[in-house]
Amino acid sequence: MGDRFRIVVSGRVQWALDRLREAGERGCTSITHPAPRLAAYVHDLRALGVEIETIHEPHEGDFPGYHGRYVLRSTVTRWAEGGTA
Repeated sequence: MGDRFRIVVSGRVQWALDRLREAGERGCTSITHPAPRLAAYVHDLRALGVEIETIHEPHEGDFPGYHGRYVLRSTVTRWAEGGTA
């Protein structure tokens, strides 16, 4: 188990972290969780020290290729305003 640390996020970065927590092992993709810049929010969270795995998956359709599925690997506890769990 790694060291505990606290981050403060808001807006779309908080939205992305909340979706990752809710998704669990299923993870999130921009297909299942549409957002203007999901990959950018994941990048921002990683820069804060949050461990997020990227799984590359193929997809079909008009523009076949690959997309990333993001899976939260850090244990995250959301704190209420004022610093209480």
